[in-house]
Amino acid sequence: MESESNRRRLYFAAPLFCEAELDFNRRARDVLTSTFDVYLPQEEGGLLREMMRDGVPAQDAARLVFQRDLEALRTCSVLLISLDGRTIDEGAAVELGFAYALGKPCYGLQTDARRMLPIGNNPMIDCALRRVFRSLEELRSWAQSGGD
Repeated sequence: MESESNRRRLYFAAPLFCEAELDFNRRARDVLTSTFDVYLPQEEGGLLREMMRDGVPAQDAARLVFQRDLEALRTCSVLLISLDGRTIDEGAAVELGFAYALGKPCYGLQTDARRMLPIGNNPMIDCALRRVFRSLEELRSWAQSGGD
C-alpha cells in the first residue's frame, strides 16, 4: 500500500527499550527515507513507558500500542525487522509474523553475528524473509535501488 505521498510505507520492527536501540532505529530510518515513508513504532506508535509516565494505565497503554502497530502493519507495503541481539525481540517477531501472514514482503537487518541457535536464526524467522541485510550500507544500497 502507498502512503499519502505516493511512496511505499515501510514498517521497521525493532526493539526499542534502551537508548542504543532507539538511536540505531533512527539511523536505520534515516537510511531508508530516500525511498520509503518509514513507520517507526517508537515515534509513531508510542512508547509504553512514556504513556505510563504520563498517567495512562498500563493495560490501556499496552492496548493502544498494540492497536496502533497492528494498524500500521495492515497499511504498510513492506516490513523490515532488526535481527540484532542474541535472540530476536519477541515483539518484532510478532510483527514479522503478522506482516508475513498479510502477504507483505519482509526483510531483515542483522548487523550482529550473535545467534542463540548454532544454525543461525530460527527457521520461522529466516524463512519469512526475502533477504537479510548485513549493514546499514547494504540496506542503503537496497533502498536507493528502489527497495525491491
